[in-house]
Amino acid sequence: MLTIALATLRTRWMSFVGTFAALALGAALIAALGQVLATTTGSPDRGPQRYAAAPVVVVPDDRLTVPTWQGGSSAPLAEPRGVPAGPAGRLPGAVVDRAFPAQLAGGPPAVGRPWSAARTAPHRLVSGRAPATAHEIAVTGGAPTTAHGIAVTGGAPATTRDGAAAGEIPAATHEATVTAGGGERVAAAAVPGPRIGEQVSVVTAAGARPYTVVGITSLGPEATVFFSDAQAARLSPRITALAVWKDAAEVEAAVKAAGGKARVLTGQNRALADPSRAADENARDNANTIVGIAAGFAGFIAVFVVSSTFAFAVGQRRREFALLRTIGATTPQVRRMVYGEALLVAVTASAAGALLGPLGARPIQDWLVSLGMAPAWLVPSTSSAPSWIAFGTGVVVAVLGVVLSARRAGRVPPAEALRESGVEQGAMTPGRWVAGLAVLATALVSMTMTAVGDPSSATGNKSYMPVLMLLIAAVGLLAPVVVRPVTRLLTWPVERLRGAGGTVVAAGAVASARQTAATAAPVLVTVGLAASLLGAAAMSDAAKTAMEAGPIRADHVVLPTGPAGLDRQLVRRLRDLPGADVTTVTPTSVYTLEGRTALIRRPAEAVDPGALRQSVDVPVVAGSLAGLRDDTIAVSETWDLGVGQSVTMWRADGSEATFTVTAVLGSRSAADSYVTPAHAFSALPYRAYVKLRPGAAADQVAAALQRATRGHNARALTKAAWERQLGTGRASASRLGLLVVLGIMLAYTAIALVNTLLMAASDRSAERGALRLLGATRGQVLRYVMGEALLVVAVGTVLAALATALSLLGLWTALVQLTGLIPGTLPWAAMPWGTIAAVTGGCAVLAVLAAVIPALASKDIRPTTA
Repeated sequence: MLTIALATLRTRWMSFVGTFAALALGAALIAALGQVLATTTGSPDRGPQRYAAAPVVVVPDDRLTVPTWQGGSSAPLAEPRGVPAGPAGRLPGAVVDRAFPAQLAGGPPAVGRPWSAARTAPHRLVSGRAPATAHEIAVTGGAPTTAHGIAVTGGAPATTRDGAAAGEIPAATHEATVTAGGGERVAAAAVPGPRIGEQVSVVTAAGARPYTVVGITSLGPEATVFFSDAQAARLSPRITALAVWKDAAEVEAAVKAAGGKARVLTGQNRALADPSRAADENARDNANTIVGIAAGFAGFIAVFVVSSTFAFAVGQRRREFALLRTIGATTPQVRRMVYGEALLVAVTASAAGALLGPLGARPIQDWLVSLGMAPAWLVPSTSSAPSWIAFGTGVVVAVLGVVLSARRAGRVPPAEALRESGVEQGAMTPGRWVAGLAVLATALVSMTMTAVGDPSSATGNKSYMPVLMLLIAAVGLLAPVVVRPVTRLLTWPVERLRGAGGTVVAAGAVASARQTAATAAPVLVTVGLAASLLGAAAMSDAAKTAMEAGPIRADHVVLPTGPAGLDRQLVRRLRDLPGADVTTVTPTSVYTLEGRTALIRRPAEAVDPGALRQSVDVPVVAGSLAGLRDDTIAVSETWDLGVGQSVTMWRADGSEATFTVTAVLGSRSAADSYVTPAHAFSALPYRAYVKLRPGAAADQVAAALQRATRGHNARALTKAAWERQLGTGRASASRLGLLVVLGIMLAYTAIALVNTLLMAASDRSAERGALRLLGATRGQVLRYVMGEALLVVAVGTVLAALATALSLLGLWTALVQLTGLIPGTLPWAAMPWGTIAAVTGGCAVLAVLAAVIPALASKDIRPTTA
């Protein structure tokens, strides 16, 4: 039978072109994404940036280590200690660097540093001179001015409060999109920066102060405002690092003799001192996540599409199998022939895809970089492992995909062979029923357990996406069951029109339900993935926004337009506003020793408890926030602590303190814990809530807020505007990542759709000839072909809607429990209907073109060919 299989491939090669193309594309996609994944995971870290020109760097030991019975547990400090004075005194000639937030009013996020530290990157003077007095500065050149209150200079990574990179800007263009306070992404235009002799306002942690620009430097690795050494020491007494041009051993000895807690970095380790280190790791992790998700979906779609294509190709050859059974071929022989054909196609197609796939890795990586979804410094991988994995996956997928088809082909009884070849007898086999129901049950049980038992994980990729894959697979397996009723429902209005076109289209689809289901499979995957993933993101973002904004009672929210926070001068101005109460929220951390073995860093917010209760509805399940003092703490119920319990903790700077629990916060609390501002140290508030007092004039308070924030790199929003901004920021960020994944996946499924329809078109020439024989004109035949293609898309869309509804129903159930909101408050209107309609319309256009073009090409077919 292997000889027959080889001969079949030679004589009926057109029947296998579609299968070959689907398998080769799947293997190529897996190889390309695997190559990008190898790049994101295996690429070396970026080299030193801030201290690239300094051979040795001394930095503080910014880790908190707590002794335990197992030897000790450590975690990074939220509040840096700074380099002790001892090592600096023992290293003459060392450059003392002090890095602190310093930003031109209305300008880009930047860092302030002493002029002597300019040589560490290095930054070189382009024009002017170095700052010499307390009122002079030098700035990096080419800084763009603000766009909507935010701008970015070349090479400066902007981050959110969580430290996630918002994108890094090529120094040659000076354009960027950054994340503003509150999550809004805004673009900065390329315009000149300040000029020599110009007086500008610089915002530091202390507030805004005028300075004269006396020098312009090269861009270097980050946007920087250089002060005189003395002024930098006044603005930031803490020493960030010591840059030393001496032998590393000599520096090590000096640091050890000084007895200070400091580390000596050389070589690649100097990159540990870069401020972009955390952003680099986040960017790498983001790229890993996106490519990993895309690779997972690529494998799933490859299995789904290839299985459907094999089933379709085998179904087209019923007459051939019938004749083989008639002349005495046994069931095992027919199955061996089908397996042999699949193996021959699988090896050649998978090899082609595995060889060509890595060629697409670099374009995909460049595309991710252009979207800000991957760092530009990654070094492309040259590993051959992704190609071998893609080849093996392709072969396995092909063999698994043909299992059910081969079993069905081999089970045709000789006595019924010809009848089986003429009419499709059974749309569903027992094996397909068992597989479809088992997959559906697994998906529903998993979805229910997650929604009821662990609703907080329902929105995570690890929970939602596998369930979505199972649902799409289950709907695909059970599709022939619903094809007939769906087809009758969809074609009922058309059948009522004059002419027999609608009746013919409906009858053809109903008579070959299994073939219609196989043809609609790419539409099911395409529309189902787009609707489910984008719909889930929209619903989750809307729920998170409602949870964050719901407890806020304030009338206005003041946000920084950069990563530095609200300066102290601005906070004083806000507190002096007439007719309003102001609550500031400052991020900090506390550390607890869990189980006497593990040091855990827990986020906390430093607040004034009296003002907090006026602006925020804090859910307290035990105790009271009225007792929040410098020696007490309010903690989440997840901490498993009770009111009145005293616990030893460590604060953000590593100092030990004993706190008494004064309140236990509910599960929907906006913060994990609350402490007083005494524990915030040098951190700046990231948000201020403004609550109008009874009788205060709203327009006057709003005007006063605008005056207070002017020139302080901050802006005041009404609560409604802030809530809209939260939703817009979340939607744009999450949707961008999903669109990247969908863009890669939908390209493949669109090709698979065209491929499947072209295979179907080659099998329908006899039907078109029969229609011509019955008197149909060429125009009527083309309309029949178009109607059949559109019906396939409609059936696939209905199946996709079914899978989407089931997946979103489970997510909706989890969100209702998670947020505590009534069902009607979760906005289904947040669904991206426009995008879903565009994807569906694209499928319809592709389907019509794929069906009509072959029909036009066969215009010479005579009616007698039927």
